[in-house]
Order: sequence, then structure tokens, then C-alpha cells
Amino acid sequence: MTEQQILDKVQSIVSEQLGVERSQISPNASFTHDLGADSLDNVELVMAMEEEFDLEIPDSAAEQITTIQQAVDYILQHKKSLSQNNLSQNN
Repeated sequence: MTEQQILDKVQSIVSEQLGVERSQISPNASFTHDLGADSLDNVELVMAMEEEFDLEIPDSAAEQITTIQQAVDYILQHKKSLSQNNLSQNN
């Protein structure tokens, strides 16, 4: 999955969860300051991303993810490490 594909999915999740137009969801948009998310919204966003990308985001990491791009970067990094682990286990 490419960074652009992940960005598109994250933007879709945020648009659906927060009721924000996709055109307002730039990579640098802050969940709370720019998109109006509160703490409950943030929890729901993390849960939706965990489900969509089949990964677990620990609370300590979730607290550090404050923008769309940070979410994309975390998912991209985590998916790469999962892929590498799967490859090494299969060899």
C-alpha cells in the first residue's frame, strides 16, 4: 500500500467520523485544531484506523498522532515493519 493510498483512506475515515469535507482535510491538518475533533473523536478515529489497516496503535503512540500526516506516517511505518516480519517468518 502506497503512502497516497493510506492518505486517501485516512482522509475518508476522518471525513466520515468528523463530518468534514475531504477538501478541508490536508495532510498537515490537526485533528483537534483544524478539524474540530475532541478527545472522544480522537479515540474513535484511532479505533477506525486500527480496524481499517488491521493494526494496533498503542495509547502512547496515539497521543503523539495529532495530524493527518502523522497518522499516515505511523501506519506506513507499522505496515512496513509488519511486512518485514512476515517475510522473515516465512523464510
